[in-house]
Amino acid sequence: MPTLVHPNEALFDAEKPFPVIPSCEHFAGSEKLMNKALEMQDKFGPVFDITCDCEDGAAAGKESEHAEMVAKVISSVSNVHNMMGVRIHDFSHPHWKSDVDILVPTIGKNVAYITLPKCTQAFQIEVMVGYIKKVAKECGIDRKIPIHVLIETHGALKEIWKIAEIDWIQVLDFGMMDFVSGHYGAIPAACMRSPGQFDHPLLARAKTELVAAALANGIVPAHNVTLDLKNAEQTKSDAERARSGFGFMRMWSIYPTQIESIVAAMQPDYSEVEDAQGILLAAQYSDWGPIQYKGELHDRATYRYFWQLLQRAQLSGLQLTDEVKSRFF
Repeated sequence: MPTLVHPNEALFDAEKPFPVIPSCEHFAGSEKLMNKALEMQDKFGPVFDITCDCEDGAAAGKESEHAEMVAKVISSVSNVHNMMGVRIHDFSHPHWKSDVDILVPTIGKNVAYITLPKCTQAFQIEVMVGYIKKVAKECGIDRKIPIHVLIETHGALKEIWKIAEIDWIQVLDFGMMDFVSGHYGAIPAACMRSPGQFDHPLLARAKTELVAAALANGIVPAHNVTLDLKNAEQTKSDAERARSGFGFMRMWSIYPTQIESIVAAMQPDYSEVEDAQGILLAAQYSDWGPIQYKGELHDRATYRYFWQLLQRAQLSGLQLTDEVKSRFF
């Protein structure tokens, strides 16, 4: 029997693997909502991230206190899955460096990501990432802290390909509401909802460009929120269209009932998951050489596709066989 080499070792060599992260990102602005989100994570399982908001969540003049509270929650024993990120203030805000100074020394080793909002030029993200790196190094943190960047201005969209090439970036998020507001009424408010958010040419163009830039640079594209908070079917419909029609692989939640809808809509098709399990088990046994499966040829190119799909399936809570779990996870 051949040595069973794990797909991460066999399929990527020196290439950077595409990030496999949850398909749902749930925002929480207050300590109460952050702790409630942690309770939901325990209930549903580790199938979604939690973003602690230091930008819109912090009261004016209370930015430091809010950041210290966020650091306390993320470093608490309740954060058992280490799936909490944080959104800090934007480059133009005088407190963004203080956010980094407060947060990184305390949570830099286990924060899931840091989100940078409202940039208008690529150099702003370069400066912010550079400062995060500097503080992390001074604190003896040697990991690459994943960076998420909100694309919500004309300038950010114009320089999105430059932004996507910056080191440490894991996700590009589309910030629809600020983007629509920046068009001075040329895009009607109705287009913050469906179907306009997908059909209006300016929004379709922005979303398409974001997804293209993200995927070309090995970055996850994340879709904006559904404004209809309590309509779970609308959230699911939006997530399905974002995934199948535009290629988004992650979506924001801002209300508890949206989480399950997003996770369900963005789960891989189970028939593909079944094929992925069979193909990868056979490929591993054949030392990752070409195989036939159901009369079709498969090689390293399709193995990469199915391995990434299988990781997303596992992360979204789909049931996998015991053999697959023991060999790959």
